[in-house]
Amino acid sequence: MPISYARSLTGHERTPGANRHLGVALAFVAGAINAGGFLAVREYTSHMTGIVSSAADHLVLGDTDLVLAALGALLSFLLGAACTAILVNYIRRRGLHSGFALPLLLEAVLLLVFGILGARLAGIDAFFIPLTVMLLCFMMGLQNAVMTKVSHAEIRTTHMTGIVTDIGIELGKMAYWNADGPLRQPKVTANLGRLMLMLSLLGAFFLGGVVGALGFKHLGYLSTVPLAAFLCVLAIVPVVDDAVRVLGRRDA
Repeated sequence: MPISYARSLTGHERTPGANRHLGVALAFVAGAINAGGFLAVREYTSHMTGIVSSAADHLVLGDTDLVLAALGALLSFLLGAACTAILVNYIRRRGLHSGFALPLLLEAVLLLVFGILGARLAGIDAFFIPLTVMLLCFMMGLQNAVMTKVSHAEIRTTHMTGIVTDIGIELGKMAYWNADGPLRQPKVTANLGRLMLMLSLLGAFFLGGVVGALGFKHLGYLSTVPLAAFLCVLAIVPVVDDAVRVLGRRDA
């Protein structure tokens, strides 16, 4: 990956094209982590809808431990998103450019932690499963907040409900019969660019899920290493740029 392209993906200066490419890449990562994580702990962690619903179900059924586990997962996702906001604003206010890259680099480190924890603690279900779910939810909160901020909430990568909804809306527009009524109205037309983006995100998430499931099935927790390396490739250039910038200021 050329350095200039990597810099454009996660750097401070944003373009619609860079947002689209980063969104597809992160949708792939989210799909892989979600599917691999499910095989590890039997819990999907990239979206909060099911977790909030399970908290309500278990509350009614009186399963206090499971309610607390669900609330812990929800809190972890929330803290991950908050951590991204803190990092982005901290870096921005110091005139640096790696605010969007640092959360992804942190996600890569935590993904390796997940792999190490899994290899060593997988046999201790009572301890390992809740901790792993919270860790994965924290990572997904980090990532979702990054993409939300860079795209001004136009692109999401960790859950597909809104994306499938948008695909349905654009397909509905495409199928609409623009017959003139009593009042002449502007034609209803689909936004083909947005439709292709949403299809790309959905396809990347699905492909990531397949790769993540296959990787965990055949490699176990070692499958986290290539995913972490991929995140590092996406994030490392702006971080190195800022490190050089900070060292230059100290030497001046």
